[in-house]
Amino acid sequence: MRRSNLNHRLRQVSAALFALLLGLQPVWAQTQTNGSLRVTVLDPNGAAVPQAQVTLSKQAQTQSTNNSGAAQFAQLAPGKYQVTVTAEGFSSRTVKDVNVRPGANQIEVKLAIAVVQEEVVVGQDKQEAKTDPRGDAFTTVLTAEQIAQLPDDPEEFEQAIRNMAGPGATFRVNGFRGGKLPPKNQIREIRFRTNAYAAESHESSFISVDILTKPGIENWHGSFNLGFRDEALNARNAFAPFRAPEQNRRFGFELGGPLWKNHTSLFLSADGVNSFEAKTIVAALPEGNFFGLNRQPWRTLNLSGRVEHLLTNTHVARAEYQRNATRRDNNGVGNYDFPERGFTTDSAEHLARFADSGAFGKKLFNEFRFQARWQDVTLDALSDATTIQVLNAFTRGGAQVNSTRREREFEFADNLDITFKKHTLRTGALLELSHIQSDELRNQNGTFIFSSLAQFRAGLPTTYTKRSGAGSVAFDQVQFGWYAQDDWRVRKSFTLSYGVRHELQTNLGDQNNWMPRIGFAWSPTKKGNTVIRGGAGMFYNWFASETYEQALRVNGQQQRDLVIQNPGYPDPLSGGTAITLPASRIQIAPNLRMPYVQRASFGIEQTLPSNFRLMSHYFFTRGVHQLRGRNVNAPSNGIRPDPTAGNITQIESSARSTSHTWMVNLNWMKLGKFMLAANYALSKITDETDGPLSLPVNNFDLRAERGPSLQDVRHRFFLMSNYRLSKSLSISSIFNASSAAPYNITTGFDNNGDTIINDRPVGGTRNSARGAGQWDLSTRLSYGFSFGKLPESQGAGGPQVRVIRGGSDSGDMLGMIGGMPGQNSKRYRMEFFIQSTNLFNNVNPIGFSGVQSSPFFGQPTAALSGRRMETGLRFSF
Repeated sequence: MRRSNLNHRLRQVSAALFALLLGLQPVWAQTQTNGSLRVTVLDPNGAAVPQAQVTLSKQAQTQSTNNSGAAQFAQLAPGKYQVTVTAEGFSSRTVKDVNVRPGANQIEVKLAIAVVQEEVVVGQDKQEAKTDPRGDAFTTVLTAEQIAQLPDDPEEFEQAIRNMAGPGATFRVNGFRGGKLPPKNQIREIRFRTNAYAAESHESSFISVDILTKPGIENWHGSFNLGFRDEALNARNAFAPFRAPEQNRRFGFELGGPLWKNHTSLFLSADGVNSFEAKTIVAALPEGNFFGLNRQPWRTLNLSGRVEHLLTNTHVARAEYQRNATRRDNNGVGNYDFPERGFTTDSAEHLARFADSGAFGKKLFNEFRFQARWQDVTLDALSDATTIQVLNAFTRGGAQVNSTRREREFEFADNLDITFKKHTLRTGALLELSHIQSDELRNQNGTFIFSSLAQFRAGLPTTYTKRSGAGSVAFDQVQFGWYAQDDWRVRKSFTLSYGVRHELQTNLGDQNNWMPRIGFAWSPTKKGNTVIRGGAGMFYNWFASETYEQALRVNGQQQRDLVIQNPGYPDPLSGGTAITLPASRIQIAPNLRMPYVQRASFGIEQTLPSNFRLMSHYFFTRGVHQLRGRNVNAPSNGIRPDPTAGNITQIESSARSTSHTWMVNLNWMKLGKFMLAANYALSKITDETDGPLSLPVNNFDLRAERGPSLQDVRHRFFLMSNYRLSKSLSISSIFNASSAAPYNITTGFDNNGDTIINDRPVGGTRNSARGAGQWDLSTRLSYGFSFGKLPESQGAGGPQVRVIRGGSDSGDMLGMIGGMPGQNSKRYRMEFFIQSTNLFNNVNPIGFSGVQSSPFFGQPTAALSGRRMETGLRFSF
């Protein structure tokens, strides 16, 4: 009864909140005629630059920045100003057409080391800025204001960023990989880069996503937020028999401020989710089709703390700790799998990070990073009962998985910049040390596989498999890479970048892994409105520890697989035609090579009138020595090469891949009012394997495996917009669309007698079928107001009007919605929001069955979530 009353009240609050968002206008807004401008000066790594001289045109005012790198100008008449910043050891920068509005305004200016720009008298030439390999050409930037309009749920927020970046993007937070994304209130900006040929990069992704947190502050500030969602406003899943109970309760808190004024700052944050969702089950049983739902609870708690200390005027140190914990129940249930197939996942991750960066004299800039990571992951099955699987019809019995994995990783990285007149040299190294200890037991009580419901009714399984033996393994892995590169300013309008990288790792004999890379940027016009960029290079991929771990464990001695063809049922040994194979195992090919890709690209960027910006680029990628599995003991004419062994899955570096990708990006912004970003990608990806343990249909004809990659989604489209309806009301939308992904078609039978049920129809090729396209629209409506007098000693803060990066003064950002008049001269701010995912409740089917013997062949068996509505609030101080 109490639960019912609580839900009723929550729905009333949601309805009232929705009315508030649509109808209220701020009655406490104050009209201001003058404005203030806060200029924050940063070094190339984002650290504050004290004692910089900031000069404001019109007023002829000059002020020095404080230890936080800030200078404040008050009582300014609205209009456009020019800001010039000079500092010892750095190049001067001039920011033109800074639009000062009534109320509080703020900009950031990042300075480059002086020697890099010593030919520039005031500011940086537009051609130089556009061809700077570390500048903003071919870079899309989301500012703090735009980030605030993204989804508030941490998982939905991360997914939105991943959708913007596209598949395979690499994420870094303040230079670090891994871990959890910081709360969006702590993020200063998110940068999407497409310049992928820097020798310092290990990854070969099209897009690298750099997430930068906000720098140190002078005064204590913080915020907390709450979000709530249940089934009251949600739509029923297309495959659910009814609208199931669901709930998501989310909270977040952050606090930051000075421990030592203008020297040391502390940031603390916590966020968590307590949720349960309903997973659909679609199955075909002997007595008929079954449609059901299963509850899947999950909860997370993430804690983090960060300390930043200004060592000198150009030197900053950062230390950070994170603890991220997640528990999910009833994993593995859904689609064809019944509730008894569930298992629980417990994950706890600890991260300790330290970074030190700064200038040494006028020619050197060094950055050092250290990261320690501890992660424990436990899997516990609800049941260890024997599994019965009827291919793409139903699966019953236990999940039969009990696993504990402990991973300890240590990462050391150092980058050194040396600047000369026309050259910027960079060199560095990366060392990663890992210790993995794992204990895993799977399929200890065996699995019966039936090709069809008819075979199940007749009690005729195709195969029976069972894994036995001890599951404990422990090993170390070391990965090392070093590089050197040079950015050569051949002329003002042309920059040539070239370098080399070398990598090696333990547990793999291949060490001759050299990666030459080259790139160029050319701006043919004096205004710098056009930039042409291209490059080529090689990128090696690490031999994953998870793959090596499986080869250690299932080696035929510690653990082995029992495979029986045509077994009896329920006693696998009772079948009159049963054939029991000797022990099967996994092994690594003695000549295994480190996989790599060769990539080349060409692109053009054009700045258009009315703040339009258009980018287009083409990528060609060829994968060499890609990892695949092959059964080297597969039977030929019924005879196995080694009759004393069963299946021998050998991990080989014999696969290849190719991909062609064309991307177009359009950005448009109207300062203080509207922002739009659109991205379209056309691609074709072909490969020969789905993974290092994926086996071919015919182990003697590997070329027949060449076909579309599972990631071969030909068309992807992304659109994000942000529009300020009034001083207090904003609306943002995200639209995603993609064409159908491929899936494989199999007969459902072991036609060639190798005990692997992956045989395709005669003449069929791998991943030859396509599912259905998908699209959805997500929208966020927010209403906010500020109140309370801000103490004069704190000054006016708030969102930026424009952020300057890499010496560019052209505002080459995705755009920024400026602060509302008077918003940031107040002490407190309250925001209410309502957001929706899949607003129009479009059905996006997934889980297409490619098994010809299945009653669902060619049909989807699941769908992505329908419409979901969440309400919440955020209070800042």
